[in-house]
Amino acid sequence: MTPIELPQPYLLFLGDTVDPTYAKTAYGLRDWAPEHCVGELVLPAGKVSTGLPSMTPAEAARAGARSLLIGVVNSGGFIPESWVPTLVEALEAGLDIVSGLHRRLATVPALKEAAERLGRRLIDIRVPPENLGVGTGKRRTGRRLLTVGTDCALGKKYTALALARALSDRGVDADFRATGQTGIMISGRGIPIDAVVVDFVSGAAELLSPDASADHWDVIEGQGSLLHPSFAAVTLGLLHGSQPDILVLCHDPRRTEIRGLTGFIIPPLPQVMELYLSLARLTNPAVRFAGISLNTGGMTDAEADAALAAAEAATGLPAADPLRDGPALARLVDACLN
Repeated sequence: MTPIELPQPYLLFLGDTVDPTYAKTAYGLRDWAPEHCVGELVLPAGKVSTGLPSMTPAEAARAGARSLLIGVVNSGGFIPESWVPTLVEALEAGLDIVSGLHRRLATVPALKEAAERLGRRLIDIRVPPENLGVGTGKRRTGRRLLTVGTDCALGKKYTALALARALSDRGVDADFRATGQTGIMISGRGIPIDAVVVDFVSGAAELLSPDASADHWDVIEGQGSLLHPSFAAVTLGLLHGSQPDILVLCHDPRRTEIRGLTGFIIPPLPQVMELYLSLARLTNPAVRFAGISLNTGGMTDAEADAALAAAEAATGLPAADPLRDGPALARLVDACLN
């Protein structure tokens, strides 16, 4: 049994999308895995571009692409009829198809028929491995870092990607371990934790970061938040199964309560950290926080600097925005290693 493995490189499919906010997957791949993207395919009605070379499926195959990746989402996660002829064309050009949408690719008759006829793969990201076991809590070799959050959708994936890259740049043997669909598409492997039955989340996390050499680091993408009444369960299972040595707390300093819910106040950072530590100690009594990752997107430099200074003063730990490379991020990496 292995986590999902994806055929790279990709031809990014943007369909007939006109709103850039629906193309976050494509943008994430362009920004974090450009070496795995040979080009893009936009339908005539589409208005969104990643700036990558425009290619047909046949051109992409000749350029080395192994799959067409659907890099956009829509409300409901369905596959419009307007996409189907191009997706079939990609199969005929020798490409597999990768999708993170809710609708399974094989439920589209034309895609199922073409894939079976041509021997191509239809790969749905939101399908976990079969026969997952429950977590055991057994201590594993190697080093593990998990990003955790005060809320959802505030930078746990980007923080994990940035830290994995920074560690590798220092010559550290480090891997990014994806737990969400976009992270899986970026890294080419992983387990979609949000699709795992809750009893098996910790077991999936153990599978995702197995025994490794003593100097190897797995940097694991966090999900949800212990403070979130909707998604705390997946966070707790991932926390126990990941068995982290190091935690990095991700936070948006502009949020005072859980986004989209009324009355669920985000406590001070030290209080949040103690909550995570008290629960993480079940599977690793030596776990510690190395620092804080702040999402300062949209802030001025002065506002970001003030927010970082406030987080450091409150916690006594280094704080950085991973998208603002510089001395702050270097101090955070130092703290993880030390």
